[in-house]
Amino acid sequence: MKILVYVEGPSDKLSLETVLKPLLEQKRQQGISITFHEAPAGDKKVSVLNKVPVKAVNILCNEPDSIVVAIPDLYPKNHGLPHSSADELCDGMKQIFAQAVERRGCDTRVGERFFAFCFIHDLEALLLAVPDLLRQRIGAKNLKQSWAVPVEEQNNQQPPKYVVQRLFDEAGKKYKDTVDSPLILANANYLELAEACPQGFGKFVRFLEEQNV
Repeated sequence: MKILVYVEGPSDKLSLETVLKPLLEQKRQQGISITFHEAPAGDKKVSVLNKVPVKAVNILCNEPDSIVVAIPDLYPKNHGLPHSSADELCDGMKQIFAQAVERRGCDTRVGERFFAFCFIHDLEALLLAVPDLLRQRIGAKNLKQSWAVPVEEQNNQQPPKYVVQRLFDEAGKKYKDTVDSPLILANANYLELAEACPQGFGKFVRFLEEQNV
């Protein structure tokens, strides 16, 4: 079995490959390959929302042992398609997928192998969920609690990535998502993160755990 996971950009890909390494290896030993892929070219969120579902139809119609997953950021809302919640975002992707299935004339059962999740509000929610590891990377003695707990309740106008960037700025450093995020998450426990971010990352982790050959 192959599970192809599409995310917005390289930092998402690198971070998920890092933090989920134990689970990916466990599933590999069970005969399940899980790979992460960047969205096609263009506005990355729009690409995941509009291009990935169509790409998924082409994959799933030709590869009966494959599953395709799309995971964009919830932020910013109403970008790419109308949505103000995770459910609306995921439903929108599934509608685009269903329309592409109809145009292609595939067996509608391929829809059973397309799944949509999202980060609430972005991947950096995982970093705010491990403040001690974040503090160590920044090199600060303390981090002022300036975000919501649970982190998924953070104000959408100030998403986790903005908070992380500000924390780095206050320490006189610049946040580089493709470097700092994977390094921070390398020492994080994905099960604890799933519990801290149950609506977004947690749902995705539970989905992966449930997959069997």
